[in-house]
Amino acid sequence: MATADTVKLGPPHPPKVDAIKAFNEIELDLKKMLQHLRHDTNKHEPAYFAAVHNLSDKQLTNFSADDLKEVRVAESAYGIHLFGKILLPDSDPSHAYPEKAGDCYFMFRAFIPGEAETAKLHCIHMEEIENEDETKTFKAIFFQSDPLEWFDT
Repeated sequence: MATADTVKLGPPHPPKVDAIKAFNEIELDLKKMLQHLRHDTNKHEPAYFAAVHNLSDKQLTNFSADDLKEVRVAESAYGIHLFGKILLPDSDPSHAYPEKAGDCYFMFRAFIPGEAETAKLHCIHMEEIENEDETKTFKAIFFQSDPLEWFDT
């Protein structure tokens, strides 16, 4: 299995044609998974999606390829690993451009097998961080300043 230690992740950059094509192939799965994760985590740990608690499911999933703001790519013997950072446009009702530091994003990981033409959604990034005071911080929503780095879940 590819890991951050075994595969070199390229630098962050705006999406190019191939990344947009891959996004379009997984867009519906992304929307379904994002809604499912929010519903599931809201039962036990609503902090994951606290930053967008005011958004309806429709607003949460009101993103398109235009909102894919940053990608990173890694190649392994198995294929291409695509990491993406997507703006949730309804997190800023004014839809300001350029985006503001307080706008909300989520991150995903997709995989394009070596011989395949179609991308497959691997996961949406969720963090569970153990703090020094033995509390935990839960995040599935990130901000512009949060770096897009390798993640497995």
